[in-house]
Formats: sequence, structure tokens, C-alpha cells
Amino acid sequence: MVNKSKSVGTKAESAVVRAAQSRGFPMAERRALRGRHDVGDVLLCPGLVLEVKGGDMARNASDALVAKWLVETERERVNAGAEHAFLVVQRAGVGPRNAHQWHAYWTAGGWARLLGHKAPGALAGATIRTSLESSLAALRANGWGDELEEIEPA
Repeated sequence: MVNKSKSVGTKAESAVVRAAQSRGFPMAERRALRGRHDVGDVLLCPGLVLEVKGGDMARNASDALVAKWLVETERERVNAGAEHAFLVVQRAGVGPRNAHQWHAYWTAGGWARLLGHKAPGALAGATIRTSLESSLAALRANGWGDELEEIEPA
């Protein structure tokens, strides 16, 4: 019998990997569980990990739950020895085929670090929300991942 929670997680993580692979991170892959020394759910590329939440709990997540998940995400970034990590949460009404539209949450400190700055102490833990697609674009703009090929208009 398949664990429903694990199945939901696998489906969400797989959707995020597919979205990342088609948006400049062709080597993105799901990570194996490592218990209390977890290193994130998805490796975008060396130095970049994601925590992914899907299913009903994610679609209905409160701000407090997102904040708790961000703490988990930061712990996993440290465990993985990664430079960057962010949280991807499935949006209500947006299925796995459109995972690029799911919410991506960063701490202000993590976002500032991506942009080459240091967030002021009081703001470092503040939450920034964008989409997975926008986060991947910001990562590419800051030297991570592969450039996307331009498609010539017909």
C-alpha cells in the first residue's frame, strides 16, 4: 500500500523538476530522503536546493505554516551545503502541469544573497513570495542554470 502523503510529495516534486528542467535547469532531480539530515526535495544544480510542498495542506497553507516550512528549508540548505534554497508550494487551483505557476517563497536574506547583497538583520527573515517561474528566471539572471533558447517568431 502506498503512503498517501509520500505519493502527494512525489507528484509535487516531479512536477517541480519538470518545470525546472524546461526553464533552464536541465539537470534538476528529486533527492532521496535523509531523515533529520534532509538536504531538500529537489536539487536544481549544485548549490541550489528546493523544499516542495503539495496537496491539500500546501494549497491551504497559512502564513504561519509557510514560515515553519521556510525554517525547514533553511535547515536543509545548510545540511546540503547549498548556497541557495527556497520553498515551492502548490497553489489552489493550479495543478502539476502548471507547477511553474506555483508559489516560491524565499527569506529576504536568501533573496538578498541571490542578488549579491546582505539583508538588514531585522528583515533577513521576512518572507518574499514569487512564482517558481520568476524565481528560476531570477536565478538564471544571476548566473545559475542555463540560458533559455530564444524562439524566432514565425
